[in-house]
Amino acid sequence: MFDRDISIDEENILEALAGILRKYSPKRRNLLPLLQDIQEEFGYLPVIAMEKAAEALGIPAVDVYGAATVFSRFRLHPPGRRQIKVCMGTACYLTGGEIALSSFERRLGIKVGETTPDREISLEEAACLGCCSLAPAVQVDDLVEGGVTPTRVEGILLSLN
Repeated sequence: MFDRDISIDEENILEALAGILRKYSPKRRNLLPLLQDIQEEFGYLPVIAMEKAAEALGIPAVDVYGAATVFSRFRLHPPGRRQIKVCMGTACYLTGGEIALSSFERRLGIKVGETTPDREISLEEAACLGCCSLAPAVQVDDLVEGGVTPTRVEGILLSLN
């Protein structure tokens, strides 16, 4: 059903997944908690894990994929070593958050929710970073940057090297 990923050794995934699956009875209502546990274990939802979750719950794989894509908290790609979260709260959005986000996407060559091919940087959208006075704000790992313009995007990315 899904494209295969090779980001984590499948044997290791299946071994860790067995313990997670044992905690859940085969009922559809267990899908979201199961996906949360899988993501907590691996940092994202590997394809093989979603397929095995579908089997264990007795539901179609497309239903698992649907749940994984409709909820923004789930990741379908392995996270990068560095995390960039662009605030899209009202203040940030109105002062250029969308422009900052598209600058990061263009510069990194990835879209929101993706990770660079070298697995260095993940790009996320945040509902609110709680730093409205710094709008538009971006969180790089644990550091918040304020007043982020396309020029600042370049500087932020250069500082990560």
